[in-house]
Amino acid sequence: MKTPQQISSELKQFTGSTTLYKHWLGLKYTDGIKYLAEETSCYWLLDAIFSHQTKQFLSNPSLREFQIWQLRVKNNSGILICEWDTKQEVLRQEIEYTDFPLSHIKLYLVERILMLTSEY
Repeated sequence: MKTPQQISSELKQFTGSTTLYKHWLGLKYTDGIKYLAEETSCYWLLDAIFSHQTKQFLSNPSLREFQIWQLRVKNNSGILICEWDTKQEVLRQEIEYTDFPLSHIKLYLVERILMLTSEY
């Protein structure tokens, strides 16, 4: 099993994606997200982010094109936050338990494609 430092380091290598993968909820994600999900067993994170893409949520025009998603983990519990701009929080979801190995990850959802910040 890789350390959080190794995973973080390897995630930085993703700077673009040649392939897009389709999630069962219809949205897409990049090579970097696929690597993250496989290495950390966090397909639940993709499910959580994509499950919030409802008509009501997307009625905010700022959220249709670009969303910032952050997961912060401390003592095996987490907080998933969506922002439409830096420090402009629109959603917060408590995660009671997680074994996600990184203390923090920031992702972008751009035009219905989830990506690492380095892939933007």
